[in-house]
Amino acid sequence: MQKLLEKYLLPIAMFIGIAFNKPLSVLSWATPYLLFMMLFITYSRISWKDIRLTKFHYILLAIQYVGSALVYLALKPFNEIVAQAAMICVLAPTATSAPVVAGLLGGNIPTVAAYSIMSNLSVAFIAPVFLSAVGHSLPDMSFAASAWYIFQHVVPILILPFVFALILQKISPKAYQKVRSAQIVSFYLWAVALTIVVGKVARFVVEQHEGNFRLEIAVSAAALMICLCQFILGRSIGKRFDRVVAGGQGLGQKNTILAIWLTQTYLNPLASIGPGMYVMWQNVVNSYQIWRKTRNDERKNADNMKIIP
Repeated sequence: MQKLLEKYLLPIAMFIGIAFNKPLSVLSWATPYLLFMMLFITYSRISWKDIRLTKFHYILLAIQYVGSALVYLALKPFNEIVAQAAMICVLAPTATSAPVVAGLLGGNIPTVAAYSIMSNLSVAFIAPVFLSAVGHSLPDMSFAASAWYIFQHVVPILILPFVFALILQKISPKAYQKVRSAQIVSFYLWAVALTIVVGKVARFVVEQHEGNFRLEIAVSAAALMICLCQFILGRSIGKRFDRVVAGGQGLGQKNTILAIWLTQTYLNPLASIGPGMYVMWQNVVNSYQIWRKTRNDERKNADNMKIIP
């Protein structure tokens, strides 16, 4: 039952979010708290002695931050909202579930875990600068004041779970082990958060009286292209370091819950359709990768059985 639920939880969460967008949209205040708990549980799972940052990680970080700025500047002359959506899809840190998927694909789990941590922690310091430069949610503040305001609101969500996980490990190893063994809770928290943010995105789209469907399609298409490009580019870079799967998952699989929340809070809310659709695109890519990996493994096993006399 649990495996069946895990398999279909994504479409179920998105369906509920869209179908019940009005009541769910009022629960958006809970999103940062859900993000906090998800990251806290995830950080408690990681074995810090296995974390080693290398040149490979720094290249991916450079693409995440420099790439997001270049994508925005390239698309801004055509449409500001599409540019914001594309930017946040690149800027968003790696999903906390990326190491798990990397393991299913036969990739190096510690490598992806190290990048996931570095990506989520560093975005707390970089995102306020990007959002202040691009967004218009704080028009009465200077750039520096706006960046500081966003920084104060983002840091507790991304940095404190890391700090609390370290403190808990030191002061109460038993409690730490209980949190460490409750990783499934993080998965269900993710489902609840996804339902809420999808509900808010759907509610915003419904309330758009002009019904600019062309713009919404353009944002969705941009999210698809960004998703495919990041997976392909990540695998290409990973190939040079013998980390093909780690590169693809590290760069392509995003913390979309955080991306949607940041967009809805500090950018044009319509741009949140971008990371909202990215959720679906990246799961399509992951499903295809897992299916292909399973098929190849089955073929290898069949070939080995033929060889054995």
